[in-house]
Amino acid sequence: MKTLKFDLSKKLGDFKILNATNGGPWHKRHADQQIRSNFEDYKAARIPYSRNHDQGILNPFSHDISGIFPNFDADVNDPASYDFACTDESVLVTLEGGSKTFFRLGQSIEHHIKKHHTLPPKDFHKWAEICEHIIRHYTEGWADGFEHDMPYWEIWNEADLDEDDSKNKKTWGGTKAQFFDMYEIAAKHLKKCFPHLKIGGPSLAFREDWADDFLSEMKRREVPIDFFSWHIYCTEPHELIEKAVRIKKLLVKNGYGDAETILNEWNYVRGWLDDFQYSINAIHSIKGGAFVMACISEVQKCDALDMLMYYDTRPSAFCGAFDYYSYKPLKGYYPLKWYGMFYDMKAEVRCENQEDNIYTLCGVDKNGKTLCVITHYSEDDNTKNKEISVDFGKNSQYEIYLLDDKHDGELVETTDNLSFDMKVHSCILIKEV
Repeated sequence: MKTLKFDLSKKLGDFKILNATNGGPWHKRHADQQIRSNFEDYKAARIPYSRNHDQGILNPFSHDISGIFPNFDADVNDPASYDFACTDESVLVTLEGGSKTFFRLGQSIEHHIKKHHTLPPKDFHKWAEICEHIIRHYTEGWADGFEHDMPYWEIWNEADLDEDDSKNKKTWGGTKAQFFDMYEIAAKHLKKCFPHLKIGGPSLAFREDWADDFLSEMKRREVPIDFFSWHIYCTEPHELIEKAVRIKKLLVKNGYGDAETILNEWNYVRGWLDDFQYSINAIHSIKGGAFVMACISEVQKCDALDMLMYYDTRPSAFCGAFDYYSYKPLKGYYPLKWYGMFYDMKAEVRCENQEDNIYTLCGVDKNGKTLCVITHYSEDDNTKNKEISVDFGKNSQYEIYLLDDKHDGELVETTDNLSFDMKVHSCILIKEV
């Protein structure tokens, strides 16, 4: 049996924002039919931010620039040129669910044979002014708007996803050079208008060579970058951590070492072709839930990453948190909810030893009470059970909550015995009483 030891006197810093998501709650505030909602469960998870990317897939009039400003030739200064209603509703529902909107300025991905709105805007300066008015609507009350606290504004999404000579571009229909021009114009304009807000991007899909070129060129052009956002889909937490370190090195190398690093799309994916069906099934299973908890646990220990945003909680194949039809919680919901509990902790405490495929997260509150999650995750589904014990250096009573293939994060016992036989793809929350 392996003993995991925690010295509760060795207190570290705060817990980072690691249970943010894409998608927000599924809830109609004024529905009078077909009533379904995950609002209360979503709110209980205490999700600080929800990124609004790909909302246009569900509602073409929501969040995307093409939905908010449907006629690009219209007067950019006229409130009548804008259609805010659906986006307003989404932002308000999300805010009532406890999350601020992390606003992606751009377009949802287009998988259709013909692309309509992912081509470069025909006037980059006007596009930047449209974005300016959207920000004013939500933060300064322009056009019967609001004065919300919405600090993050992200320019576009995954412009690097397809090569410049691709005939089927899904996210950016132009060249890399065109995107660099647009980003420069938009970032400089928005930062000049809103120096107190965080303007960033570029929501990197995966190409680190592209990222290096982008950062080098933005530095040459003296473009401000408050945060650098990027994505990864993988099967092991160490892959995520290793990429975070590489991204941070690129930022430092190119003079953006002070920019926040935000991983705002991530999930389990073994492969996009033959293994894609397996990946989707895994996301919706206990394996996907354990993967989420393992990644969150590791990122809390990683200095190269500031925020995680799970993709996603909208109704989609990538949502491992809520059932597509009933909106009820799935296995992947409980790691998000459990992490929300750590915002009440005063400080993090780290395990003093390691065990293969075992991931730990621990904190103490202002009264010295301990909260800890132990996760057993492996890409190999045939990994054998792990017998572990937990040593906090004191005797106390603890509530034990279990997440596995047969338990949905419920309380299973109250005990002073912290010895467990953990099967692969399982998580235990230990809460001192």
